[in-house]
Amino acid sequence: MKLQKLTPLLLACLLGFGAELQAQSVTKVEEKVKLPDIPGYQTLKCDFHMHTVFSDGHVWPSFRLYEADRDGLDAISITEHIDYEGYPDEIKKDYNKSHQIATESAAKTNVLVIQGVEISPRVTPYHHNALFVKDANKLPADYMKDGKKKFVMKDNPTEKQLLAPFREAKKQGAFIFYNHPNYRWWDKDKYGLDLFSDLHRKMLAEGLLHGVEVVNSGIYNLEAHRMAEKYNLTMLANSDEHRDISYTYRHSHRPMTLVFAKERSEEGIREALQARRTAVYFDDYLVGREPELDAFFKASLVIKAERSTQRNVEPVIRIRIQNNSDIPYEVTCQSDYDFENLPLGRVMLKPHETTTLTLKTLWQEVQEVPLRFEVQNVLVSPEKALTSELRVKVSE
Repeated sequence: MKLQKLTPLLLACLLGFGAELQAQSVTKVEEKVKLPDIPGYQTLKCDFHMHTVFSDGHVWPSFRLYEADRDGLDAISITEHIDYEGYPDEIKKDYNKSHQIATESAAKTNVLVIQGVEISPRVTPYHHNALFVKDANKLPADYMKDGKKKFVMKDNPTEKQLLAPFREAKKQGAFIFYNHPNYRWWDKDKYGLDLFSDLHRKMLAEGLLHGVEVVNSGIYNLEAHRMAEKYNLTMLANSDEHRDISYTYRHSHRPMTLVFAKERSEEGIREALQARRTAVYFDDYLVGREPELDAFFKASLVIKAERSTQRNVEPVIRIRIQNNSDIPYEVTCQSDYDFENLPLGRVMLKPHETTTLTLKTLWQEVQEVPLRFEVQNVLVSPEKALTSELRVKVSE
């Protein structure tokens, strides 16, 4: 066997080995994302879409666990393509193997590893991930002509062939979501731009489709967000990483699916995904449904209101808003009273800092202050920011 053919695989192995050594010396606390739980649920940070050398990635599965542990994730899924082998001469075809290696590595961390695969035809219904599969090798890819180092589909795959892996995934109890719906560059001239096709509607009716990636690789997909609303799909955000993730997100954090789970377990995550209790977290944005996002925003804040005096004993109230999350909230704040020096009520609630606002024109006795927020970087629909209201008791 020629040495140059082994080079990419050897590099991946060295990355995995290096990760084990590096994990012993890196201080991880500063890199972990701090987010609040919401009443009744734990907020789990998850990434359900990534690859290794066992399909078209460039790192070893143990390296994915090192990254996830370093980044403070609660759960990941390594979702190898069932229809593509990047190193068929070096790695024996086994779509369960990367999950097995990752699970062994996970024993040294607190990261949960959920078995998943990517089903990736380049015609409708396009790419999807299936989570919680039990045996990835049982998912057929009969729509393929050649998947060894290249991706060649049969000329006219049948609907039965295209849906066969989804139906097998359903038999295994999988949760299936639509990946990056606008990635259709490979066939848009031939098949058009119908993101949610008749075949997707058939999948929805058969229980073969449960969610959609609203963010993939850090890119917000407006069409996918609208799709989630229209078809009542679970919203997800994932990295779809193929290489070392630290460089890609060196100025931010990786995209995450926030799962609001009753318990920190695989079954807890499954139940939350099926109940659509998720939020999408990328850059400084949150995207999701109003109940969870309103609870999350309120759980991020500790607000106190105190009576005070200033200038000629004019009574005022000092509002101190402490943001205990890593998310900088861009808000417009309103009340029944006037804010001092706060044009249009705009303010940034910086992470882990306390912001002080002053309410004036308060000659009457005030026992409680209503605060109404519009949070510009928290989206409850593609065209609507979160609005949230709090009533804060005033202390002396």
